[in-house]
Amino acid sequence: MPELIHKALERIATPAYVLDEGKLRRNLEILRSVRERTGCKILLAQKAFSMFSVYPMIAEYLDGTTASGLYEARLGREEFHGEVHVFSPAYKPDEIPALNRIADHVVFNSVRQLFRYRQYCRKVSVGLRVNPECSTQKEPIYDPCAPCSRLGVTADELFAYPEALGYIDGLHFHTLCEQGADALETTLGELEDKFGDIISCMKWVNFGGGHHITREDYDIELLENLIIDFQDSYGVQVYLEPGEAVALNAGYLVTEVMDIVHNDMDIAILDASAACHMPDVLEMPYRPPLYLSGKPDEKEYNYRLSSRTCLAGDIIGDYSFDRELQIGERLCFEDMAIYSMVKNNTFNGMPLPDIGILHENGSYELVKRFGYEDFKERLS
Repeated sequence: MPELIHKALERIATPAYVLDEGKLRRNLEILRSVRERTGCKILLAQKAFSMFSVYPMIAEYLDGTTASGLYEARLGREEFHGEVHVFSPAYKPDEIPALNRIADHVVFNSVRQLFRYRQYCRKVSVGLRVNPECSTQKEPIYDPCAPCSRLGVTADELFAYPEALGYIDGLHFHTLCEQGADALETTLGELEDKFGDIISCMKWVNFGGGHHITREDYDIELLENLIIDFQDSYGVQVYLEPGEAVALNAGYLVTEVMDIVHNDMDIAILDASAACHMPDVLEMPYRPPLYLSGKPDEKEYNYRLSSRTCLAGDIIGDYSFDRELQIGERLCFEDMAIYSMVKNNTFNGMPLPDIGILHENGSYELVKRFGYEDFKERLS
């Protein structure tokens, strides 16, 4: 962890999501360099990171935002001031007129939805999501190419309706999840085999998200070569829409030890919750990195880190420390900018964490504090 957040811990009220401005900028500089060397366009996938207070900063580096529906599209238009792309597995009729005003690209998930709404999309570039039927990951819950997937049109289905090709400007595929350029290379091979005859008729192709471009071991040279070769071969504009890569390792969740109980092992009760504040810990599941800790038995003192909700399984994970934890001590989970703020909830009436920025000069800015009304207004 950088020295800046270490020095700031005691100044931060808990729980709090803290964005590391310096790490965010580092990620953005990597993404901008890919844009500049390849001519592709890169969009912020808001489903992973929607902290709009830093959209002006991100807009200095990226081309726009991508949305999963009307509300995210509005947020991108209002706060980012770049291109707005939207994809949803299905649209309601009253959403299409609004998207026609807000969006630059609207991507449909099925030929049926394309035929139903195309005549209302006069101001936007229309695309169709395709399924290259190429699985490059093992977890079905994150695999849009798994058998019976609802996401994207297969080649057999699309070519059964050749008239659909006259209504679209581009193709969109999204098959990756936290993967490298090698998985993209495999997917592009299948995409070209199945859809190669029509790609050159398109104006753009969106490679979707799941590209872990800012991870240290990511093969950026391979990614750039794939983009350049694809654009040169087909004469299309390539888009990427990474979400995690924008804010990967650029945020923290700062929490406080409220109590310590013992039942076969020491259990620390925190004011942060896996279920409420970092749902991916239970959904994926995974064990989030924690500053100055180790795996169980790696250090002298073992603790299970848990929450103050009533959910028995609201457990963040087991960790070890060089010394005994103290009530009132601050702990700092890392890589907490992505899929945290966008997925949190107020189950059990748990307060939502503050949102703050740790600036590059070491100062801490509280951006947002939530209260009782934020809990109440979600209910009726």
